[in-house]
Amino acid sequence: MRGVTEKTKKRAPAPANKGPAELPKPFADWFARRGWAPRAHQLALVEKSRTRRSTLLVAPTGAGKTLAGFLPTLIALSGDKRPKSASGLRTLYISPLKALAEDISRNLVTPVSEMGLKISIETRTGDTSVARRSRQRVKPPQILLTTPEQVALMLSGSDAGYVFGDLDTIILDELHALAPSKRGDLLSLGLARLRTFAPDLMSLGLSATVARPSELLSYLVPQSAPDLMRVMGDLVVAPGGADPEIDILEIEAPLPWSGHSARYAIHDIYRAIETHKTTLVFVNTRMQAELVFQELWRINEAALPIALHHGSLDKTRRLKVEAAMAEGKLRAVVATSTLDLGIDWGDVDLVVNVGAPKGASRLMQRIGRANHRLDEPSTALLVPANRFEVLECRAALEAAKAGEQDAVTFRSGALDVLAQHVLGMACHGPFSPDALFEEVRSASPYSSLTRTRFDRVVEFVATGGYALKSYERFAKLRPTDDGRLRLAHPLFIRQYRMNAGTIVEAPMIKVRLVGQRRGKKLGKPGAPRPLMGGKVLGEVEESFIEQLSPGQTFVFGGEIVRFEGMEETEAYVTRAPGVDAMIPSYAGGKFPLSTHLAKRVRAMLADRSRWRDLPTPVAEWLGLQFDYSQLPGADDVLVETFPRRSRHFLVAYPFEGRLAHQTLGMLLTRRLEREGTRPLGFVANDYGLAVWGLGDLSERIANGSLDLAQLFAEDMLGDDLEAWLAESSLMRRTFRTAAVIAGLIERRHPGREKSGRQVTVSTDLVYNVLRRHDPGHILLEAAWEDAATGLLDIARLGQFLARARGRIRHQALDRVSPLAVPILLEIGVEPVGQLAREDLLREAAEDLIAEATRTVEGNGDGREKHDTVARTEARAPRRR
Repeated sequence: MRGVTEKTKKRAPAPANKGPAELPKPFADWFARRGWAPRAHQLALVEKSRTRRSTLLVAPTGAGKTLAGFLPTLIALSGDKRPKSASGLRTLYISPLKALAEDISRNLVTPVSEMGLKISIETRTGDTSVARRSRQRVKPPQILLTTPEQVALMLSGSDAGYVFGDLDTIILDELHALAPSKRGDLLSLGLARLRTFAPDLMSLGLSATVARPSELLSYLVPQSAPDLMRVMGDLVVAPGGADPEIDILEIEAPLPWSGHSARYAIHDIYRAIETHKTTLVFVNTRMQAELVFQELWRINEAALPIALHHGSLDKTRRLKVEAAMAEGKLRAVVATSTLDLGIDWGDVDLVVNVGAPKGASRLMQRIGRANHRLDEPSTALLVPANRFEVLECRAALEAAKAGEQDAVTFRSGALDVLAQHVLGMACHGPFSPDALFEEVRSASPYSSLTRTRFDRVVEFVATGGYALKSYERFAKLRPTDDGRLRLAHPLFIRQYRMNAGTIVEAPMIKVRLVGQRRGKKLGKPGAPRPLMGGKVLGEVEESFIEQLSPGQTFVFGGEIVRFEGMEETEAYVTRAPGVDAMIPSYAGGKFPLSTHLAKRVRAMLADRSRWRDLPTPVAEWLGLQFDYSQLPGADDVLVETFPRRSRHFLVAYPFEGRLAHQTLGMLLTRRLEREGTRPLGFVANDYGLAVWGLGDLSERIANGSLDLAQLFAEDMLGDDLEAWLAESSLMRRTFRTAAVIAGLIERRHPGREKSGRQVTVSTDLVYNVLRRHDPGHILLEAAWEDAATGLLDIARLGQFLARARGRIRHQALDRVSPLAVPILLEIGVEPVGQLAREDLLREAAEDLIAEATRTVEGNGDGREKHDTVARTEARAPRRR
């Protein structure tokens, strides 16, 4: 039996190989013509496929993972004597990114055509035309490259058994990126259903190096006895390649105290692009992408072909950029995470990561895009955007050299995703709850699901739950005479297909570029404007557009545009080159600091001997903090209190990531309010948080009326957390996401789409009804679990509070400390600002650091210095 008990957690040994697999002659000849030899891990997957062993291949970037995954399929199909029209869909390749599926398609066609193989290969993503998708259901290709959402949609069709009946192999690319997410939950349920159509299905998982491969092995195979054991697939690990060459940008220009744009380094980034053949410039958010791209074009005197790529751009523009990159026509692309997985562009010889990488695994994934070959080192340049990010980049560099990876955290399957899947299965046809329960439990994320919770989810899909069952629109399932459940009305099929998926971003508005009518200028801002249909540039958050008045400008798609007006779900803009502009604010794409890097940063702060490798301004900054206050230790927590401008501040440095800090800030303000210190607000970033109010915190701590140990006690995650969530908008937002995924609220209807405000109103009404009349509703449970593992990061906050027990060091000061300056600069920072915001931040930083050192920073000609003076010239804040 391929299985082990939960108790031992060991992987059962695979049958002994009779020798290395040999490639058929056409394949061996193709390798030889290329001057290549198949690698051991590629041959290992061929051998595993001959014994039908579902296997995870863990290999570094450039090791030929994708070719290894496809080799067994190509070999099998090359020997299939049936005509293509009769062979059906044999292999399903599933990618987390549309761009990756398209890239794999391009690269897979080459060996297939060069070997003269008669194999049909097609892609199916959200960008695929309706006509092609319809044809694929009638005449599927032999190999289909697609995404988890498309798999769910195909499985909901009544013809799913026909489409997938001949399926032989599933290739799950970048599995480490899919598994620990709701998209991974949806995919696991899809795999469970596919195995009912094709019981002998073999799964091949492809993953970059991960800390614990065992967390992915169970994902590949059905859990046949989930109450007794966790069944795991086989594991093949490829040897590492050449060590990457990673540098951190260090220049003479002053390092910003806060902000994320890295505008101070734009000229250096541009020079790096000039001296390399092709450069990928990665950023962490789409807002950063727009800003960095605009700044690069502003100084692009050599007119280098530089492009922009992120998920909000129109499909046509994205595909043009990808095609131009593949053809070697571009010198650089500024991109978000849309391009950091698996894309193989051999001409890329440099990766620039703007901002801190937030995790060692993400850094190595992005770096691997350069010199995408195993035996050649990838070259990367890290550009920290502020002083704290210098420490984080240094920690990431050390983690990369040590070969450390961020763990893939095993997760329990989300209930809202299960509800969506149940409805999808009903769209396919009537189902037996008993049979579906066993099928769902065979999916690894849902292997511990109880029958009681499953039945509650099914009841929710069928009736909406106790408080909603009197409303006809929530009654989606009806019982049949034989005990099965069927769809209540065919209309629900269309609603499901229009709303399927687990990615719920902020409501988006199409940005359409319009021109002038008959040569006449458009009217003044605010006046009615003669709008003409133009090309769609992409989409932007509805909340951003709502803030604009006609005539205001912003950057989108790499150019400055003027907002002219809005009709329904479209915003009309015209070009406005050469003027100052706002920057779109995107809700998605912000990564919290990983636990592994946070631990390294704390250790770096605690060990002064390691500061010698830091840039001089950063080392001096830490030295000032050491002289004036204290530095956080590796395992303890520094808490500073000080007065400033009629307010009293408490600044803590947990280094546990933005999400955990935001939750901690909310809970601390509740406790401080109860203690009578009159808190007014808080702000948090990845490294610390600041709470300010009217009460003298230093005095209260000194006289014992405020106990820091009690303030940071672990019991804040009990009643305080529940009380806060009950009245906070965060829980409403989390419920809104769960309601959309579960199908309770539909965003899209035939011929129209709900605005963000309409979705919010609908979900808030339902939320209030459920809290009042059905507080045990399964969707409220799902929202709470989401909040705990997502926006609140309660698990990580709990680990911090446990670490802080008995380890809090308090430092009372008479003014702000140097280490607190970047955190206080977050106060009042809006998500949408002017391009000159970094200059304003620098001025504010100068004021704060001058206050911290009590030093006049004039240089004799009326200009202010951008950095701290030497420590010998500064006077420390007085410790109280």
